[in-house]
Amino acid sequence: MKQQTLSAEYRFEGRGLHTGKYAHLTLKPAPVGYGIRFVRTDAGVEVPALASHITRTDRSTTLSAGDVSIITVEHLMSALTGLGVDNACVEIDNEEVPILDGSAERFVRAIAPDGLQAQDAERIWLEFDGPFEVCDERTGSRVRVEPADTMSFEATSDFNSRILGIQTAHWEGNSDYVAQIAPCRTFVFMHELEFLAARGLVKGGDVDNAIVIVEQPVSPERIENMCRLFGQPYLKVTPQGYLSNIKLHFPDECGRHKLLDLIGDMRLMGGFPKARISAFKPGHTINSLLSRAALNHIKK
Repeated sequence: MKQQTLSAEYRFEGRGLHTGKYAHLTLKPAPVGYGIRFVRTDAGVEVPALASHITRTDRSTTLSAGDVSIITVEHLMSALTGLGVDNACVEIDNEEVPILDGSAERFVRAIAPDGLQAQDAERIWLEFDGPFEVCDERTGSRVRVEPADTMSFEATSDFNSRILGIQTAHWEGNSDYVAQIAPCRTFVFMHELEFLAARGLVKGGDVDNAIVIVEQPVSPERIENMCRLFGQPYLKVTPQGYLSNIKLHFPDECGRHKLLDLIGDMRLMGGFPKARISAFKPGHTINSLLSRAALNHIKK
């Protein structure tokens, strides 16, 4: 299979989920062997999309070069992987990738109709010297890599939630990422929100870019607080246990979003893995541990 890059340039803009800062982002074609690289146009610094540049995994994945960072890269990295993009330059004029609607859909819906540009070099697949995994005994999270002839991902999410239950989602490299994975939005539990806000996160979050899950009955005062937090005049809890009048794209949309994140985080290995990657209770921290560990298992 040939390496592929974008057929055109694509522009996006919006607020970052955690910083709330507004950014303009442009995706550009790139030459053979370029990989995926972020360029902070406001700082004149290039940040390769590689596990060796991961500096923070608190509710998102951050890449840095020196004191210049790119926050929340996982949705875009997932979109580029799902579409099969080997090489792309990502120019951005602030520190966080726009959250858009909380999924990867706007990226893929812009790019997919144009197709990709085949390049004059074969794709270099990542092959591994054997199976390996990383585990977190405290959380019970684990991610495992097994060498295979094709690329596939599976994520099983378990938040001990009466609303979500246990959700397992699967994607293979030749299946429909655009329709089945890309539309799945990020999510958060309502009882986490005040805590996250107190830590300076979710400054750009609202009910248009995140699914809010309500596990316990809440008082009118809590709802008023959520209205202030999201800048919404009126919110309510649906009978299904979600804040506002949200309609899920899939019954297991939250589980599929964890798979979306896993695909994006695993791309930080530096390419497309010839492997079956399976995760139980995945998250950015365990994902980053696996992507770093993978660098020691890639066949030279």
